[in-house]
Amino acid sequence: MIVHEKFLALGTHSGKVYLLDIQGNTTQKYDISTVKINQISLDESGEHVGICSEDGKVQVFGLYSREGLHEIFDCPIKIVAVHPQFGRSNCKQFVTGGNKLLLYERTWLSRWKTTVLHEGEGTITNIRWRGNLIAWANNMGVKILDMITRQRITNVPRDDVTLRPDMYPCSLFWKDNLTLVIGWGKSVTICSVKERHASELRDLPSRYVEIVTQFETEFFISGIAPLCDQFVMLFFVKETSDKAKKEFCARPRLDIIQPLPDSSEEVSSDAITVRGFQENECRDYRLEYAEGESLFYIISPRDVVVAKERDQDDHIDWLLGRMKYEEALMAAEISQKNIKRHDVLDIGLAYITHLVEKGDYDTAARKCQKILGKNMKLWEDEVYRFMKIGQLKAISKYLPRGDLRLRPSIYEMILDEFLKIDYEGFATLIREWPGDLYNNKTIVQALKSHLNKDPNNRTLLKALAELHTYDQRYDEALKIYLTLQHKEVFNLIHKHNLFRSIKDKIVLLMDFDTEKAVNMLLDNEDKISIDKVVEELAERPELQHVYLHKLFKRDHHKGQKYHEKQISLYAEYDRPNLLPFLRDSTHCPLENALEICQQRHFVEETVFLLSRMGNSRRALQMIMEELSDVDKAIEFAKEQDDVELWEDLILYSIDKPPFITGLLNNIGTHVDPILLIHRIKEGMEIPNLRDSLVKILHDYNLQILLREGCKKILVSDSLSLLRKMHRTQSRGMLVDDENVCEACLSAILPSDASKPNGIVIFHCRHMFHKDCLPAMNTISPVHFCNICSAKHRGPGSAILEMKK
Repeated sequence: MIVHEKFLALGTHSGKVYLLDIQGNTTQKYDISTVKINQISLDESGEHVGICSEDGKVQVFGLYSREGLHEIFDCPIKIVAVHPQFGRSNCKQFVTGGNKLLLYERTWLSRWKTTVLHEGEGTITNIRWRGNLIAWANNMGVKILDMITRQRITNVPRDDVTLRPDMYPCSLFWKDNLTLVIGWGKSVTICSVKERHASELRDLPSRYVEIVTQFETEFFISGIAPLCDQFVMLFFVKETSDKAKKEFCARPRLDIIQPLPDSSEEVSSDAITVRGFQENECRDYRLEYAEGESLFYIISPRDVVVAKERDQDDHIDWLLGRMKYEEALMAAEISQKNIKRHDVLDIGLAYITHLVEKGDYDTAARKCQKILGKNMKLWEDEVYRFMKIGQLKAISKYLPRGDLRLRPSIYEMILDEFLKIDYEGFATLIREWPGDLYNNKTIVQALKSHLNKDPNNRTLLKALAELHTYDQRYDEALKIYLTLQHKEVFNLIHKHNLFRSIKDKIVLLMDFDTEKAVNMLLDNEDKISIDKVVEELAERPELQHVYLHKLFKRDHHKGQKYHEKQISLYAEYDRPNLLPFLRDSTHCPLENALEICQQRHFVEETVFLLSRMGNSRRALQMIMEELSDVDKAIEFAKEQDDVELWEDLILYSIDKPPFITGLLNNIGTHVDPILLIHRIKEGMEIPNLRDSLVKILHDYNLQILLREGCKKILVSDSLSLLRKMHRTQSRGMLVDDENVCEACLSAILPSDASKPNGIVIFHCRHMFHKDCLPAMNTISPVHFCNICSAKHRGPGSAILEMKK
């Protein structure tokens, strides 16, 4: 048998040749001989055929023309091969193989010339012609002939010489124009034809053959064909029975083999069932293939089996048969354009059904998103299916809720189902689903009927508030949120501008979250006035204080009319912040504040108020008497910087040794320590006197050093500035025609250069004609710039006098 992309040619034992189409239908029949056909050969175009038979007949003719050659030999011809380009006038060649390899060439007189290419090595059993290379196999091995030079370029001996060549024939095919693959017995050899370098030619052929790969197989090779970078191999298999210990012929195998550098790897293997395989031998099987197509033909005495590479449909069938639906769906999506027998949607629906039957409802519902896509009818069918099995909860999370939506009744049905069995799930759906998916009033009525049975259920109340929000009934929603003290209340107010609605609910908001409520009220003063907030909080002074305190922190002047009230609020609820308030407020009535602080005996606050009101002596007295804190008293005296206060402090401390120690340690930089030391009574024991005196001396020395340092810096800076002024005043000044006299405003330089003219230039850069200046004073013969003197800028005393 020979395979062409357009048809098949099949020879039989009865000497007939049939032309078949790809489906196996007979299109033409030729009676060639009465005995078996040994070989059929076609050129690349499929228009010329060569046929040889067991009785020695060789016929080469055109399938669509009458030209041809009929030759009869006196011995069986096992093989024939026509030139691949036989249709061309210069390629009318073919070879035959029996005991000899004969080349037939048509000459210019349309006669055929015969040339013996090779003989003497037994029967030739196989020939493959590709381009300018002919490969053939005989009893000794495989030879390759270069038709250009008519030289044999290699001999590849067969590996196992014990095998009969007629029983275990050689299989050959050209993988490309220069690569020959040989399968013989259990051995595969890959040969590459290469050009010999010019320096190596001598008397050798211009080409040589290199064996690239060689490996052994497990079974006898009946045929070999290419499949991308792999091989399709037909094996003749013999097995041994366990009982009788005899060999018998098993079904032939069709394997895909991946060649490796020194071995091979089996990719797949299939046993082929043909009729009569028990009686067949290795020579009874052939493997043919169509160039460029993944179609392979296994020929046996009784059957022709077509093998083709599995496509994605076959792969999907295999996956579905093993219930691997997810992999089948993925494969169908990837090869969507190539599959013919399957549909992605059908596979997806089968997958969902499989998951539902398995009880994996959540996965089935999740897959609906991907599989059902935008098909709303299929979505509704699946929802009803999940409803029948009581699994609406599973599919609810994945329902369409964007631009494409189901009918509102579908969503209402699911919400009603949740309302019966799962309040939390119902509330989640209300929160996640857009409010326009369903009829809001219908759901509100159903929800209220459940609230009648359980009026304090927080979950249902939250859901009802959400529904009121969707329905733009914000006041109702706000009431529920405030009742529940739910954090969403502030978002609701901001989002929908509900400040009018909360004017009478300020206390409730502050009880719920004081900080958030105060911040919200302060941020929206234009919507809820300060006066309104203070009025609403009148019965809750602690909340009133929090609000006014935050207001004061933001702006000291906004709530100025409430500063008097804040004094008592601070005194009652927040004394630590009273003193900072008194310091920062400029609107606080000091008398009232003093009265409150004195009533509550707030010494520090009273001291501050007394000092602010000008009664520093009384303030100092309170520090000394009430607080007995000399450091604070000294600090107070430093702040006031009043000599009389220091005198009062010294008089008060003179009979108190600890106070004297404090004064000695801190008074040195403000009051002369001698004044204090002279007043100390003799014999008075003063703690740490020595250390205090040392500190006074140290501070005094430090002051002296600082003064000296400052003096040096001052002198240095004065000298530096004096030198700079001297350099500046010593420089020349440019006078040209553009300069004018500041007095007469005429050109400073005379038009007649021959006339003498005096010019006076001050260091302030003002210029005058000498005649334009007032006469010099006899007491102080120094000119002053009239302009700078008038502006009180000081005299431009140093002058430059020019005469021309």
